[in-house]
Amino acid sequence: MKMGSGLLYALVLFLLMGTVFTQRNRPKKPIKPKTTGEKPSVPEPEPQEPTDFPPPILSHQSFFPDCPRECFCSPSYPNTMNCENRNIRNIPVIPFRTHYLYLQNNYISEVTPEPFLNATEVRWVNLANNRIHRINKQVFEKIPALLYLYAQKNHLKEVPLGLPASLEQLRLGRNRISKIPAGAFSKMGNLTLLDLYYNQLSDSDLKTSQFKDLKNLIQLNLAHNILKKMPAGVPKSLIQLFLDRNRIDDIPKDYFKGLSHLAFLRLNHNQLNDKGLPKGVFNISTLLDLQLAHNQLSSVPLINVHLEHLHLNHNSIESINGTQICPFNPLFDVSDDNQMPKLRYLRLDGNHLSPPIPMDVIMCFRHLHSIVI
Repeated sequence: MKMGSGLLYALVLFLLMGTVFTQRNRPKKPIKPKTTGEKPSVPEPEPQEPTDFPPPILSHQSFFPDCPRECFCSPSYPNTMNCENRNIRNIPVIPFRTHYLYLQNNYISEVTPEPFLNATEVRWVNLANNRIHRINKQVFEKIPALLYLYAQKNHLKEVPLGLPASLEQLRLGRNRISKIPAGAFSKMGNLTLLDLYYNQLSDSDLKTSQFKDLKNLIQLNLAHNILKKMPAGVPKSLIQLFLDRNRIDDIPKDYFKGLSHLAFLRLNHNQLNDKGLPKGVFNISTLLDLQLAHNQLSSVPLINVHLEHLHLNHNSIESINGTQICPFNPLFDVSDDNQMPKLRYLRLDGNHLSPPIPMDVIMCFRHLHSIVI
């Protein structure tokens, strides 16, 4: 019994000693420094070199061994090299088999001839939405069979020189072009579309001889420039002429004489008024669509019986007289329907007019399906 009590006493003593030992070795809590209102200093990150050029996007191993790593060459389209949206700054070497070359939406600043040394079969090049400020004229010597060149949304200041005679479409809209070098369009009789929309071209840049070689041009887009006059010497083959958002305030009396194919004419957002429009200047038998919105007209101009769409919204028109604007006498019995005015759509909103539409207008334009007032 005494032995059991001794063992119990020894065990209790051992536990007490262990407690004291652990208390002595327990780490002390850190003492909080007195607050002074100042935030502790945090080391600033290392400065990085500023750049807006992300690294190129590399494609997987291509079916074609000659396909650049930063591009994609599909076996389904063996004549196509797709390099769009690849973050590239330089055009890679183009294989001989390439007919269609897509380079849009990148960071290319200059087009040089070296990548095109073997690309003699290229027919289509899309360079839209880059940062191109120069296209070396020797590039076009390497691709003499080029048909389509798209270079809109870049930083070009003049029309590139050396364009091939084979070219059919040239899109240079949304650049900074303020100069067309002499002979830029020489020998380009195959060109059907010329887009110079949204540039900085003035009247002095469009000389009479500028378009003389463009014998087959169908569409000419000079909208959103700084023209004050109608462009001189436009090709007689034109079907579409777009001159929106310039500063044109008058049209010469015989300007459209000889434009025997013109069907679509846009002059929205200019400074045209009644004084600047000779009587019957728009009496063109081939014209189907005439747009004169957002000008300073106070009366409806005389039109041809074949016109189908007329946009006169947002002018200063206060009244409309069907007898005066009707291309024929509505009281005269016309048995031949081909002699009736073909106007189907008339827009007059944004003027100083109020409904209803005068009855003589309805009697004249019997094919009118829609009118906005």
